[in-house]
Amino acid sequence: MGNPRTAVLLLKDGRFFCGKNFGAKGETTGEVCFNTGMSGYQEILTDPSYCKQIVTMTAPHIGNYGVNPDDIESDKIQVAGFVIKEETSIPSNWRSTQSIGDYLQEKHIVGISCIDTRALTRHIRENGAMNGIISAIDSDLESLKKKLAKVPDMIGLDLVQEVSCKENYQYNNNGTNKYKVAALDYGIKMNILRLLESNNCNVTVFPAQTTAAEIFEFNPDGVFLSNGPGDPAAVTYGIGMVKDVLGKKPIFGICLGHQILALALGAKTFKLTFGHRGLNHPVKNLESGAVEITSQNHGFAVDLDSLPENIIPTHVNLNDNTSEGIRCKDVPAFSVQYHPESSPGPHDSRYLFRQFISMMEDAKKN
Repeated sequence: MGNPRTAVLLLKDGRFFCGKNFGAKGETTGEVCFNTGMSGYQEILTDPSYCKQIVTMTAPHIGNYGVNPDDIESDKIQVAGFVIKEETSIPSNWRSTQSIGDYLQEKHIVGISCIDTRALTRHIRENGAMNGIISAIDSDLESLKKKLAKVPDMIGLDLVQEVSCKENYQYNNNGTNKYKVAALDYGIKMNILRLLESNNCNVTVFPAQTTAAEIFEFNPDGVFLSNGPGDPAAVTYGIGMVKDVLGKKPIFGICLGHQILALALGAKTFKLTFGHRGLNHPVKNLESGAVEITSQNHGFAVDLDSLPENIIPTHVNLNDNTSEGIRCKDVPAFSVQYHPESSPGPHDSRYLFRQFISMMEDAKKN
């Protein structure tokens, strides 16, 4: 194992953990949060919604089935750092092409292992997600505190521009698909594009700063607002674009897209204490009464008390009663806070893609 004190994780409030360097040797900063999924670590690592975040996995063994080129959700690792209890350095899976430690090292991502992730998770639950620094090159706590003091807080941070595409592109154009969809890339996951395509959509992905005029020029059957990182209230260009498109094109939003739609409709958002990140969050569909087990990854939420009269809350989180979905009464627009495309996670909510198709079909008729 070597010296167990080869890396240190220091939190903003002064709590620190000593462990073993894992992945690349170096130093990294970001907001420290936790994910309760027992699998899906490769999808988590490559999810753009984790930009500028150090992710702690609460499951004790990570890396059991290795990594492979097919399970990525974007073109690179997006997390700022990775925290685990124990690495499986010899993975066992026929699809595996390398171990997770080698993967992080190859992609220059700094991690820390051999720490008490349960203690870290409890600390975040009680004190909130906060900035932290992982270092395998500096063990002086005073020096690390000075570096950490320079890291901006997540509130007010627009991280969408760091992960969005720079120009629009067509995703796997299938000439036989019926619906023309403009997908706004605030940090879109690959599996969302796959599911839109499998639901009869030809998808063109647009940069986050695309204007309503550009959307109207493209003339899609529907507009999709993707997931993404950072504070939704800081994505003012996205909120402005949605305001202009509302009522003119059907809109479906997921995660950050849900928050942007709510803000465009006049609601407010706020930062959750430690967020929702995992694969088994229970959500109640208020319209059907069904409970869905959902995949989630977000640190902000829509304030239910701020919803204007023309918005109906459709889904609610059964752990803390926060907003998980909304629908407009007067225009074709709806959104959910969780990830119906899962990847990783259960498939309970994939009906929402069909709901989007129905909305586009109705708009075509009218």
